Amino acid sequence: MSAVWRASRGAVRRRKLQTTVIGLVVFGCTVTVVLALSVLAVTTAPFDDAFGKQRGAHVVASFNAATTTPAQLAGTAHRPGVQAAAGPFAETTLEMPGDWLGYAPGSITVVGRADPGGPVDRVELRAGRWATAPGEIVIENNDFSGGQLGVKITPKGMPPLTVVGWAASMSQSARGWVTPEEMAALHPTAYQMLYRFSAADTDQQLHASLGTATAGLPTGALASAQTYLTLKQQFSAGADSFLPLLTAFGVLGLVIAVLLVGNVVSSAVVAGFRHIGVLKAIGFTPRQVVAVYLGMLLVPALAGAVLGSLVGAALAVPFMNVAFAGIATGTADVTHPVLWAPLSCVVGMPVLVALAALVPALRAGRLSATRAIAAGSAPRAGRGLRVQRALSGSGLPRAVSLGLGQPFARPARTALTMAAIVLGVTAVTLATGLSSTILAAGRSGSPPVGTGVEVDLGQATDRQQEPKLSPDEIEARLRALPGTRLLTRRYLTLVSMTGSSQSVYADFYGGDDWQREANVTVGRLPTGPDEVVAGPAFLAQHGLHLGDRVTLELAGRQLSVAIVGEPLEGNASVVTSNWQTALDLTPQPRVNSYEVRIAPGTDSVAYAKAVQAIDPGLYPSVQTPSGATAPTVSVVGFTTVFSILLGSVAALGVFNTVLLTVRERRRELGMLKSIGMTPRQVVAMTLTSVAGLGLASAAIGVPLGILVHRLIVDHIPIMVFSEAMKDVWHMPQLIGLALAGVGIALLGALVPARGAARLPIAEALRTE
Repeated sequence: MSAVWRASRGAVRRRKLQTTVIGLVVFGCTVTVVLALSVLAVTTAPFDDAFGKQRGAHVVASFNAATTTPAQLAGTAHRPGVQAAAGPFAETTLEMPGDWLGYAPGSITVVGRADPGGPVDRVELRAGRWATAPGEIVIENNDFSGGQLGVKITPKGMPPLTVVGWAASMSQSARGWVTPEEMAALHPTAYQMLYRFSAADTDQQLHASLGTATAGLPTGALASAQTYLTLKQQFSAGADSFLPLLTAFGVLGLVIAVLLVGNVVSSAVVAGFRHIGVLKAIGFTPRQVVAVYLGMLLVPALAGAVLGSLVGAALAVPFMNVAFAGIATGTADVTHPVLWAPLSCVVGMPVLVALAALVPALRAGRLSATRAIAAGSAPRAGRGLRVQRALSGSGLPRAVSLGLGQPFARPARTALTMAAIVLGVTAVTLATGLSSTILAAGRSGSPPVGTGVEVDLGQATDRQQEPKLSPDEIEARLRALPGTRLLTRRYLTLVSMTGSSQSVYADFYGGDDWQREANVTVGRLPTGPDEVVAGPAFLAQHGLHLGDRVTLELAGRQLSVAIVGEPLEGNASVVTSNWQTALDLTPQPRVNSYEVRIAPGTDSVAYAKAVQAIDPGLYPSVQTPSGATAPTVSVVGFTTVFSILLGSVAALGVFNTVLLTVRERRRELGMLKSIGMTPRQVVAMTLTSVAGLGLASAAIGVPLGILVHRLIVDHIPIMVFSEAMKDVWHMPQLIGLALAGVGIALLGALVPARGAARLPIAEALRTE
């Protein structure tokens, strides 16, 4: 084996270019695969770990206090299938006025609980302490980034409560906790039970277990039930949106790596016939020859895998921050490195390279010493020469006809090279389509004309001055200002929703341009009363679909609403509707802000000053047209970087193929130059040999990229695109993508072509 190792090291030193190509290919593919595996691991493992440590509730159930007693509910903890239970805890809904602790006004669920521990849902304090005295409250914040303690919040019709702690519950069982004694003073309307079941892997098992536990309770006792599976789905919604992209680019990268490695080794075997014969003549066995060629590949493959794993692991942390932006992660650590992902690539990528190289390496091992030493490196007579003769009578310039015939001399090598170009074109097409779709989506949310001015109404809780004028008077004054073109009012509030222990935001719009704010891409606008639109993340979290109905509750008033549309993208805890629905839910919806679209040519700064002059309680800010959000920009950046990476890898494959072709045809090139072929004709012949491959590859890669683009945009969980946003393919764009295949081929062939043109005739023919 020492002789094998010395021969492999010698091959690595002699074939520096091939070594570099393989190392770069493996490096790029490893980075992509590490990112994909890291995202896949983070979508489940952190939630499961944190949920297990907190003994999270499989089901958070709320029962009507008017029809059930604490004794009846305590008895459900001993029913078959109940692994553990906590409660009953008294529960109520508080109405929060104004802007409290940075949250919108509305309804929040509060539970009376003596301590954060227990057999189920062990709430983790992030700051401060647990509520132990009357007038104290702990606030839930699963996205905790620091918060002030000791501040007072005052629910409507209730005495003030002092915030003494911030806590996180992976079960999201409540928005706030007080002592049981304090809860008695808040007039509870329900009881909360927290269950862990023996069978809890699917929704069907959870509902069956809950049905068994609550059997025998009075009819209508169960008011709502929230399962942990919906929370888990919400947790991974952002990361899940990147998985189709990572999977697509990861698969493309792996396939390109396999093709190029096979191509490199096959070419090395053909170009090294005499070297193989020499090895066998001095006593190398067939297995040792195979080991030499595998070792020649494994050295750069291992280096590329190690470097790629390190870079992929380093990129994974900021990538996770983008993927989980805006998602409540609770106590789950989504930035902790996933060690098994890079380690598996350090081992797996060299193994994959070895498997790809095995067939051509076995071919080298089967060659006899005599045949290998006697073999020439020029193509054998056959299909290639027949094609060359046919093209010679076509009337094309001789350099062009010779170039067009070259790929037919080595059909297997040509097929591998063409497959790599196809995948490179697919990656470029996919990135172009995704970028166009994201940009179209960004334009759909931008104001159609002019610049916007957002006018917030002052809140006393923010130490601002409240407006002296009524909302109707403010709206009339704003409409009367010179330059006002469109005016939209907004009412954002927290509401309770049947089936969820967590409050959701209800966002109501009215006025001139409220339809744009809904930004519906699937379904229709909520034009009728009691209709809402909700984003794909909201629907996925709550197990809902278009056409379903949900019940919203605000200040003791319930309203059943129908989901009639999906916006382009939406928060997992927001529903959007019109002003009539707001009036149906509450008699006096409180305007939070106005959005004004001013006419073109209007000075936005002067307009903002005019707004301030109307009422000192108005706080205007100039809004510029919005584009795509940070996650969507990340999608565009990711696809662009990796399409360039995979396109470059494909070009490296062409580079390797053309370089080896030039080396094995040195004597033929010398003869052509000796009979009058100029350097420019040599370059033209070499580039022509790959330009046709690039064009043919584009004819396959462009439709394949369009297909992958459609599959991805149809399966991004946090966004739903309209057909107009998906149909981004136009003739100039398609022509450009077709030329991208030619560009990849020419880019890879240019340097070897120039080298062939500079080849001295005497050096090429010195062995003739």
